[in-house]
Amino acid sequence: MSVMGTEMVILVLLIATALAFDFTNGFHDTGNAMATSIATRALKPKTAVILAGILNLVGAFLSVEVAITVTTAVLRVQDTRSGQLLPGIDPSTGLTIIFAGLIGGILWNLLTWLFGIPSSSSHALFGGLIGAGLAALGLAGVNWSGVTAKVLIPAVAAPVIAGIVAACGTWVVYRVTRKVLPRRREEGFRWGQIATASLVALAHGTNDAQKTMGVIALALITTGHLTGDVKEDGLPVWIIVSCAVAIALGTYLGGWRVIRTLGKGLVEIESPQGLAAEASSAAIILSSSAAGMALSTTHVATGSILGSGVGKPGAQVRWAVAGRMAVAWLITLPAAALVGALSFWLSHSVKGFTGSQLAGDGLIFLILIGLSFYMWWRAQQQKVDSNNVNADWDSSTNSVVPAEVREAGRDEAGPGAPRAKTAV
Repeated sequence: MSVMGTEMVILVLLIATALAFDFTNGFHDTGNAMATSIATRALKPKTAVILAGILNLVGAFLSVEVAITVTTAVLRVQDTRSGQLLPGIDPSTGLTIIFAGLIGGILWNLLTWLFGIPSSSSHALFGGLIGAGLAALGLAGVNWSGVTAKVLIPAVAAPVIAGIVAACGTWVVYRVTRKVLPRRREEGFRWGQIATASLVALAHGTNDAQKTMGVIALALITTGHLTGDVKEDGLPVWIIVSCAVAIALGTYLGGWRVIRTLGKGLVEIESPQGLAAEASSAAIILSSSAAGMALSTTHVATGSILGSGVGKPGAQVRWAVAGRMAVAWLITLPAAALVGALSFWLSHSVKGFTGSQLAGDGLIFLILIGLSFYMWWRAQQQKVDSNNVNADWDSSTNSVVPAEVREAGRDEAGPGAPRAKTAV
């Protein structure tokens, strides 16, 4: 196969992998918008994910600012003024860097979904890209100022701000409605939750779908199919449509394990808290999208839910669950970076041994498929879905899998079977 033919095959595989990441982003992050509405029964689980999927689709068409950030703020594969690839970077190397970065992002998304941990899809993607860039180009391959300004600072600030805003909003809501009968208060705020949850879903589409748009655009820039000035020239319509559809389909499937953790694991949430948390999340995500900040919608939503627990008098926050999530947040970037770096090294080594770029990238693609299938299979052994997503939370184990599902699994395994691991 000619060099151009090989490059085109790899580009097609990369675009398919990018859309797969977008799909995992959708089902991993459905809970950001809908977890509290499902937990308070403002929306039925299936209705919630359908609504979220539609609004994610619409939101993806509203802006391209975050996509521009992804093409310029993470990797340094081209000169920003001339649009030319930097010395020592050929199109095939650039594609492998992006390919390996996507693999890091997808595998971390699937692993955290399996354990029901609401980690950041955005940081998994950026971590994968940074790790692959470091493996290929060293420190010079990463735009550290862009990563700091557009990724790291928002990662720290956004959940704190969201928590404070949600805590204040929750306190005000309960203060103003303290003389209203609890049943009437719950019923009234459930209607408000539908509106605020819808706004969060729309905001998620404007922020997260664009990250995959930016990755595909970066690959096309690397191969010369797009100019380097995305802000001036815009994105091809097919990129926007395909990314919008991929994230909407993923959202429609519903990442029930993560929805359960956010809706039941952190706080026993009531409708006024849900409304305050969702309103806080929507405001922060939409404002950051307009500024081109590729923040984590998961961090924002989680910070808001925790804030709603702090703001409600007498509410119980499960800090053990929050602590486990905080650990996952801290290791998301380095863990995804490690996988991205290993993927690049493996592909590069196979290329050096066989003389074929396609052999190297094809191998890491097959590894991605195998590991993805294994994690999906593991999840089916103790399934969380729309039927049990609202089951009572077991504080003794803090497992995302409902107690009755774990007990049923032990009964099927027979007497003497080992207890299910509590982390899953």
